[in-house]
Amino acid sequence: MAIDFSPERWDKVRETYRQWWAGELRRPIVELVLTGRDPGRPQPKAPVLSQATCADLTIPAEDLIDRLDYELSREVYLGDSFPMVNMHMFGPGIGAAFLGARLDNSTGGVWFHPPADIPIEELHLSYDSDNIWLRRVKEICAAAMKRWQGQVLVGMTDLGGALDILSTFRPSEKLPMDLVDSPEEVKRLIGELHDLWFRFYTEIDAVLQPVNPGYSAWCQIFSDQPFYIYQCDFSYMISPDMFREFVRDELEASSHQLPRCFYHLDGRGQLPHLDMILAMERIDGVQWVPGDGAPDPDHWIDVYRRIFAAGKKTQVGGVWRNAGSIRTVIREAGLGAGLHYRMWGGSLADEKKCRQELVSLGLCD
Repeated sequence: MAIDFSPERWDKVRETYRQWWAGELRRPIVELVLTGRDPGRPQPKAPVLSQATCADLTIPAEDLIDRLDYELSREVYLGDSFPMVNMHMFGPGIGAAFLGARLDNSTGGVWFHPPADIPIEELHLSYDSDNIWLRRVKEICAAAMKRWQGQVLVGMTDLGGALDILSTFRPSEKLPMDLVDSPEEVKRLIGELHDLWFRFYTEIDAVLQPVNPGYSAWCQIFSDQPFYIYQCDFSYMISPDMFREFVRDELEASSHQLPRCFYHLDGRGQLPHLDMILAMERIDGVQWVPGDGAPDPDHWIDVYRRIFAAGKKTQVGGVWRNAGSIRTVIREAGLGAGLHYRMWGGSLADEKKCRQELVSLGLCD
């Protein structure tokens, strides 16, 4: 059996999202993918592409795509969901590896390490067309386009933010000290990274388009125009004054590079920066992630109200059995028209209950 998603369903996804981006959709976007469908063929020998397997460059890209095709054939798409390959499996901030950092997945997750301990005034970051990781990402994207011919959306890989990438080359306490001791060198490198980031995005996107059915990133929000979710996880550790000096201008400039973008607000340490982010006209939405061990979304109503009051959209995610928390957010924060909600954790055995949750969220499926 093939992937269960027709061109007509893609047309529906595009129209639903067009309305959502335009502010015309009077309900939330709700995506829920169930697993357990019979793929109708034996499981391929190649492993599932993940952070644990991404460093094995001996596996042909076509074999990795064949295994992903098998996995997608096991899925059932409810609500506003669609078949997608999330290219986050090369780790958060793969842009660092594109620039020569060492990719290490020996723990099962991806970490990046500097190739050498270089003083910041001697550190220069430059493009390398022969970089093995950049070539590998492009190979996989090309194999996906050839195999699926627009039936599956392939998202942009997780490039990382400028300061996050720089923190790979200036690890531990070095980059925080650089902000104080060598601010002009930090700004120089941020400028280099800003240009390199957009070059990486443009080159990978040229492999994906025009076959790819749209645009997305690791957040899995669909767009019919180029889109990305920007981030600066490093800003968790800095003050609003430092955010203003080292992050805001580059983020503002990045928001003008693409027609649509979100910002990934990760952890309570970033909340002091929220007003500056919301003031950026070209940022369409904010994905608020409280962090591991933090309370459910309904404990952060004030945060969602601030995002909504600024005219921004937002994204929330969670297991489908916790949909009651999202209903509270919708009711208390008034986010029905601007919310993107990704649910996960369901199997075909849960299909009836999952469909009931979709109806309860204002989506008749």
